[in-house]
Amino acid sequence: MKLFRTFWQNWRLRHQHPFSFFIHLLGIPITGVGYFMIVFSDSPWWGIFAIVFGYILQYLGHCVEGNDMGEWIAIKKLFGWKYTAIAPRYLSESKNVVEEVSQKQSSIE
Repeated sequence: MKLFRTFWQNWRLRHQHPFSFFIHLLGIPITGVGYFMIVFSDSPWWGIFAIVFGYILQYLGHCVEGNDMGEWIAIKKLFGWKYTAIAPRYLSESKNVVEEVSQKQSSIE
């Protein structure tokens, strides 16, 4: 449960803008269904369309948010390039949230 809580808190830090958050709530499941459709349907084209459409929605969310997509962050880290995990406009707020979460977790343990 702690792993999920940490993942969720980190994910929310990278998706703070309401549009980005809600468009991801659409884009992620559409993408997941697309992968399922490619594997289990007779024609993979609808699955490919769903994956592309789902990623476009997520990309739009990150354009509004002002940060890089998770996949791009991983690639940029691999090559040692600069990346933006948390949008600069939310960075000071995010530091406070991270400190609060760390304090709560240390008091629980």
